[in-house]
Order: sequence, then structure tokens, then C-alpha cells
Amino acid sequence: MRTPNDLDQLWMPFTANRRFKQQPRMISGASGMYFTADNGDRLLDGLAGLWCVNAGHDCKPIVEAIRAQAGTLDFCSIFSVGHPKAFELASRLALLAPDGIDRVFFSNSGSEAVDTALKIALAYHRARGDGGRQRLVGRERSYHGVGFGGLSVAGVGAHRKQFGLLLPGALHLPMTYDKGRNAFSRGEPEHGAELADALERLVGVHDASTIAAVIVEPVSGAPGVIPPPQGYLRRLRELCTKHGILLIFDEVITGFGRLGTNFASHYFGVTPDIICSAKALTNGSVPMGATLVARHVHDALMTGPEGSPELMHGYTYSGHPLACAAALATLDVYRDEGLFERSAAMAPLWQEAIHGLKGLPQVVDIRNLGLLGAIEIASAAGEPGGRAQAVFQHCYERGVLVRASGDNIVLSPPLIISQDEIAILFGAVAAAIKAQA
Repeated sequence: MRTPNDLDQLWMPFTANRRFKQQPRMISGASGMYFTADNGDRLLDGLAGLWCVNAGHDCKPIVEAIRAQAGTLDFCSIFSVGHPKAFELASRLALLAPDGIDRVFFSNSGSEAVDTALKIALAYHRARGDGGRQRLVGRERSYHGVGFGGLSVAGVGAHRKQFGLLLPGALHLPMTYDKGRNAFSRGEPEHGAELADALERLVGVHDASTIAAVIVEPVSGAPGVIPPPQGYLRRLRELCTKHGILLIFDEVITGFGRLGTNFASHYFGVTPDIICSAKALTNGSVPMGATLVARHVHDALMTGPEGSPELMHGYTYSGHPLACAAALATLDVYRDEGLFERSAAMAPLWQEAIHGLKGLPQVVDIRNLGLLGAIEIASAAGEPGGRAQAVFQHCYERGVLVRASGDNIVLSPPLIISQDEIAILFGAVAAAIKAQA
């Protein structure tokens, strides 16, 4: 007879379900930099939940804002009606965004923020009488969520192979990861800006008149924390402008202080036409995504009868009151506690600590930027990812939570991490790597 807490019914995402259910790892609480396991053990959170809890867990101002909102207005659609916090949040986000990006479309996740951006790009060109621009360009070894649009432009083969052809016409730039020339780079790698010129080759084959948008992560996260080569993003911006192609930055991970700035766009000094955000927008407390759009893109769609929707797109929970309350409180915490500035100040310490693992057994590359990092471990023969998974398990059993992604241990801590906690984190990772030798 099944009990209410039977593990069989839940189909877990991006998880080896059969293996997990043989030896489940359960979390029962969280506070600050730590999770609490169901046996009472504390776990130092080395991934900010899942790249999102930038202000730390159980952040009281955010918790109180959600509680107060739930008792005042639990739900209100923003289809043809509205509530004040949705408009306030859009205004706050416009102030944080790069100059010229000041229109905001709300969704519920990074995946939805990406699909929203891709649809806006297609609609933009059609509104301008350029409807032949229907191709969407992503990049090899990139991650843009799990919607059909985002998955079509993404470049992680393992995420795509179960689902067939996906959207037609999607193209891909080459990946920017070049271990041969850039292994153990500190921050932005020196080599590879010329890889952006692959867009010229795509234009030569397909013609710019067929290409609507290019979407890239300023720093690829899930595929193993891959910073862009020096000058790459600027070159990509120049080429998109030259050919009338919209440039979309997927900043679901890099937004809200991860690199010590509002957005990675500010860090690199490159302004796209559209920014996708989610995750740290609400500190992970309530699901929410936001697609930030340049004024010229938005205004191109403000045509036709004033009584008709200008964009036939949206979600039931777009601008959900609880999510808006959580996001506003989160932005207050970031400002009041100076967390973006703290992130920038801690980045050099983080860099020294992660590169201190160079020379450990089977470590073949280390990559970092801001408070992001990855340690790449050589695969054991016939068992890709096996060593990284063993490192994850070793760390977990010793009170530190990291993430294994392929052959990489990827790290992205809450921005409140201290120097002592950085030492604990990398000490545990070092011990785990040595244990696999």
C-alpha cells in the first residue's frame, strides 16, 4: 500500500530518478548560506539553490513581503487589468537595465523569458514588414531553458536528442570553449574573439534577410561556466547591428549581481536589444521571469488599432502579485545590503581560491568570472561524468552542496558568501577530487 510520502510518484527533472530513489537526498530547511538535510545535517550551499538564491536563504524582508502580499491580493491577472506592484517592478527593472532597455514583459521562468524574447524578435521584424526574418541563431554548448524555442537554439546535445527536430530553421554559432588555447584562464579568456565572425558565414549562406535574432549567454552557466573570449560579445554586437539582426542576452544566471554588476551587459559594456532574466529576480523564492526589451523593439509593435493587443502572447501567472512582491523586496535587499558591490569585492578571492585547485589529480581546466566557477575533471574510461558525480556525492556527505554537470563541478554561491565559507567550499571540493585519484 502506498503512503503519502512514497517516492515513486514524483518524476524529478534533470535527475537520474532510479538512482536517486535508491539513496534519496532530502532537504528540510534553509537559512543564510546553508541548507538543512532531513537528518539535521547542514549543507553549505555552493550553487545558490540553482543559480538563484543570491541574497541567501530565508531572507526575512523577502519572506515578509510574500506573506503580506498573500494576505492582501493573492492573485490578479494582468490581462487587461492590473495591480500596482507589477507596474512598480517593471519600473524598477527598467532603472537597473542598460540605457535604452526600458520595457518589461513578465513570465514565470527563464525558459519562458527566453521563448518570450524569441517570439518578440519574430514579431518585431514582421511588424516592420520584414517577416522573412524567421531564423533564430543560438550557439553550440549553450543552454536556454527547456521550451521548444529555447531548446531549439540551445546547443547541448544531450538536452536535445530525445525530442527530434524541434523548431525548423534554427542555426548555431560555434562554441567559444577552447581548452587548447584557454585552459586555466582567469576570467575572460584571451583567445577566441574571432569566433563571432562565424555569424558572417551564416549570413553568407542564409542571407541576413532570413535571420531574426542571435541569442547567447554572456557567460554560459549550465554547460560548465564558459566566459566569453575578450572582445567576443562586442564583435557580435557589431555584426548584429550591421546586418539588422536583434541581439538577445540570456542573463537568467548572470543577472542581478552575479558578476558584480546589475547585468552582465554592464560588466562587458555591451548592450543587447533584449535581456532574459529570472532566477535571482526573486531570490528564487517565487517563480518569475522577466524579458527586458529595448524601446525601439517595443515601439515597433505599438501599431494597429489601439483596442487590439499588440502582442498575442502571455501567461496566466505573468506578473503574479506574490512574485512581484518577492521581486521588489529582493531588489531592496540587493540595494540595501550592497550585494552587487559585495559580489565584485569577493570575486578576486573567489578566483584565487578556485585556481588554487590547479594541479590536483585529473583537473584539466578551471574557469571563473565574478562569483561563477567550474572545475573540469577528466572522464574515467567508459564513464563520462562519473568522477564529477563522485565529487558531488563526496562533498554532499561532508556538508557541502555543489553541482555536477557532465565532467564539471559548477559553482555559483549566494552573494553573501564569506572568505571563510569560500575556504570551506573549496577545501571540500579539493578533498573530494583527491579522493577520486
